[in-house]
Amino acid sequence: MQTFLGAVINGLALGMAYALIAVGYSMVFGVLRLINFSHGAVYAFGAYMVFFFVSLKLGLLASILLSVVISGLLAMLVDKVALEPLRKKKSIPIATLITTIGVSFIIQNVLSIEYVFGSERRAFPSTNLFANLSIGNITIQSSQIIMLIVAVLLLGVLTFLVQGTKVGLAMRAIEQNRKAAHLAGINVDLVISFTFFIGGACAAIAGALIGGYYGVINPGMGSTIGLKAFAAAVVGGIGVLHGAVVGGLVVGVVECVAAQYLGSNVRDPMAFVILILILILKPNGLFGKKGITKV
Repeated sequence: MQTFLGAVINGLALGMAYALIAVGYSMVFGVLRLINFSHGAVYAFGAYMVFFFVSLKLGLLASILLSVVISGLLAMLVDKVALEPLRKKKSIPIATLITTIGVSFIIQNVLSIEYVFGSERRAFPSTNLFANLSIGNITIQSSQIIMLIVAVLLLGVLTFLVQGTKVGLAMRAIEQNRKAAHLAGINVDLVISFTFFIGGACAAIAGALIGGYYGVINPGMGSTIGLKAFAAAVVGGIGVLHGAVVGGLVVGVVECVAAQYLGSNVRDPMAFVILILILILKPNGLFGKKGITKV
C-alpha cells in the first residue's frame, strides 16, 4: 500500500506539471481550433532558458521569470511568423498542423546546435529547495511539493483569467465566432497573440518544474512529454481548461503506478493507452464539448 501511495503522490505532482503543458494545447485549440504541435518544443526551450540564465548566476527564481517571458514571446513569434499568414490565406487545417510540426523540429534542432547548447544532456538545477516531507515510510520530495503547489496556483490563476476577466471573455467570444467578435470591437489578433504567450509561459514553468524534478534536460525532451501532455488535453476534453487538469492528473498517476508495478518501460506508452481507451469510450474526452473535431 505504501508503494502504491508513493506512486500516486509522484503521479499527482507530475500530472499537475503535465496539466500546465496541456493547458497550452487547450487554450490555443479553444480559440483557433488548432493543434499546436510546436508547444512541446517551446516547453524544452523554456527549460533551456532557465538553464542558460542560471549559468549566468542570476538565481533560479529570476531565471525562471526570464524564461517565462522569453518562452511566451517565442510562442507569439511562432504564431506571427508561421501561423498567422496561413490563417489570413485561409489555408486548410492540415497545412497549419504540419507547419507546427515543422516549427517543433526547427526549435529542437536549434537547441541541439553545438555552439548553442549541444545535443548532450545537461544537468539542471534541482528544485529540492527544502527538507523532504516524511509520512510514515513515504517520503515526499520537496520538488514534488513545489510542482504541485505551483501548478495548482497557476491553474487557479488561469481559470480566473478565462472565466472572470474581459480578456477571458474575449477568448470565449472568439471561440464561438471569430468574425462576430471582430465586429464587436475585439482585437482578435491581439487576443490570439496573448493566448499563445500564456501557453508558452505555462510551458516554460512546466519545463522548470520537470527539469528540476529529474535534474537533467536535453533538446528532445519536449517530444515525448509534449505528446503526453497533448494526450492529457484530449483525455480531459481539448479546449476545456479543467479538462486539461484532470487529463494531466489521470496520465501522471496512471503512468507512475504502471511504472512502479510493470516496469519503467511502460511509463511512456500508458498516456497513449489511456488516450485510445477514452476516445473509444468517450470520443469528446471526459469534459469535451460535442461538435469538437479531434485532429
